[in-house]
Amino acid sequence: KAGLNIMMSMKGDGKPVSFIEDCAVPLEHLAAYTSRLTEVFHKHGTRGTWYAHASVGTLHVRPILDMRRDGAAKMRAIAEEAAAMVREYKGAYSGEHGDGICRGEWVAWQFGPSLARAFEEVKALFDPENRCNPGKIVGTPKMDDTSLFRFPPSYSVKPIRPVLDWSAWNVTRDPVTEAESAPGTGTDPANGLAAAVEMCNNNGHCRKFDAGTMCPSYRVTRDEQHLTRGRANTLRLALSGQLGTEGLLDAAVRDTMDLCVSCKGCKRDCPTGIDMAKMKIEVRAANASAGRLRARDRLVAFLPRYAGTASRLRWLFNLRDRVPGLPQLTERLLGLSARRSLPRWQSAFLRDDYVARPVGGKEVVLFVDTFNNHMEPENARAAQRVLEAAGYTVHLSGVPGERPLCCGRTFLAAGLVDEARAEARRTLDTLLPFVSRGVAVVGLEPSCLLSMRDEFLQYGYGDAARLLANNAFLFEEFLVREHAAGRFAPTLKPIGRTEALLHGHCHQKAFDAVRPVEQVLGWIPELKTSLIESSCCGMAGNFGYEAEHHDVSMKMGELALLPAVRGADARTLVVADGTSCRHQIHDGADRQALHVARVLEMALGA
Repeated sequence: KAGLNIMMSMKGDGKPVSFIEDCAVPLEHLAAYTSRLTEVFHKHGTRGTWYAHASVGTLHVRPILDMRRDGAAKMRAIAEEAAAMVREYKGAYSGEHGDGICRGEWVAWQFGPSLARAFEEVKALFDPENRCNPGKIVGTPKMDDTSLFRFPPSYSVKPIRPVLDWSAWNVTRDPVTEAESAPGTGTDPANGLAAAVEMCNNNGHCRKFDAGTMCPSYRVTRDEQHLTRGRANTLRLALSGQLGTEGLLDAAVRDTMDLCVSCKGCKRDCPTGIDMAKMKIEVRAANASAGRLRARDRLVAFLPRYAGTASRLRWLFNLRDRVPGLPQLTERLLGLSARRSLPRWQSAFLRDDYVARPVGGKEVVLFVDTFNNHMEPENARAAQRVLEAAGYTVHLSGVPGERPLCCGRTFLAAGLVDEARAEARRTLDTLLPFVSRGVAVVGLEPSCLLSMRDEFLQYGYGDAARLLANNAFLFEEFLVREHAAGRFAPTLKPIGRTEALLHGHCHQKAFDAVRPVEQVLGWIPELKTSLIESSCCGMAGNFGYEAEHHDVSMKMGELALLPAVRGADARTLVVADGTSCRHQIHDGADRQALHVARVLEMALGA
């Protein structure tokens, strides 16, 4: 099944189509059948994608067809020739799978008129009103009935100019040679966005409740619209005008995207690579352009711009959680849940008079994001101390006298892509002199640092963005890399704790960056780390602070994370690199979770 899903991730309008994939012939005829069927494909200007079950004569095959152009006619012709060969070899048109809609019309052909009439009589006897799975086995439609196609010949996408780069999906692909054209040379009127949405083949891999991250909202609601598949189908209908004229502004799009927490679990786990977090940015950007942003959205989006002022006036900004009635007032005015505490503003870590202390020949840039700069500066101090103790000269991100650098994540969450792009440009201009000479950029907050390896590449900044992406690391990733190269050999001491629980941030999971945290914690003597098998913590940036999302946020946390933390001994360390994750653990389990940098700082000793 994994191989099938990879095969179905083919870009371009032509896709492997399932209609003769279940034909079975006696094993001694399999070679001749596959050879002749390959000739049939070639005659119709395509080729087959083969997989599975050769040992029992059912070598599945799906020819590549473009169903919105000439695919229906080719499908009929190929099916008829394949059926003739199956009968010649005394095989079965459906060897393993069901007949369904696609092969239903072949039931009478395969079983003969007598059995076909018996099927009809049984159906009429037990289901006279035709309520149970209608249109299967008896009373079936034609396989090339275009009214049943997801992409019929009448299907068309409405022109749209996305705010992010989707050109990698806007390509053409030769069905015979599989040669793929250059990015942006395809025929998608939505400049690749629709093609990316159409990559969803409804395999349902996102409908899971055990391992992995996706799909957090579906795990809570069990509602198809809150599933990656449901969202992709809704977006497809919107982009093709099947929901009406409003496109991405349609109410159905709003409803299906409402509980998407942009975890990027689908980016990693979906076999066809559906990136719903990126698609949500397009939806939010469309709403922002239409003037549909709320005051709360702008308040959160522009937080990096006023964070310096809030930090200096922290006595005022921190009153919200101290003065009775203020939480209820902010909920009424801004929609921030009164049941949530807000992060506490602190004195900023970054200072204009900072000068890097030369420690040795090794250099590193510590990228201090808005949250670790103004709300949890102890994490930045811990990271700086660990790096300097290991012999690194630590340069801090930023330019004296200017506002601290920002990844633009809060702007992206609101759909304000121009502002996010401007922040990325500032960051690139400041950090390029370092990465150009091989100095790594190290970050603490996963969603911020990993923006440099993801969204920064979508803004059209070319080689500069790629250079930064290749030299941007999470704190623990950098330490593991340096340790493997023999450049980092810390002398760590026991910290008086023997157990640690680790929760991975969603974006860490999406980029395979949880394992480095486990490795780093493994360097501490006498400390055993257990990974919590959890999905999203439920906070997802500002999602969990929003009054209308509070209950869903808590239900996400209660799936695995919060029960695991509550069940841990009081002496057990709880480790989480994400600031939102730590806040959810604090609010939901009344425990203080630590960034891995602080745990390493503890292990350095006094």
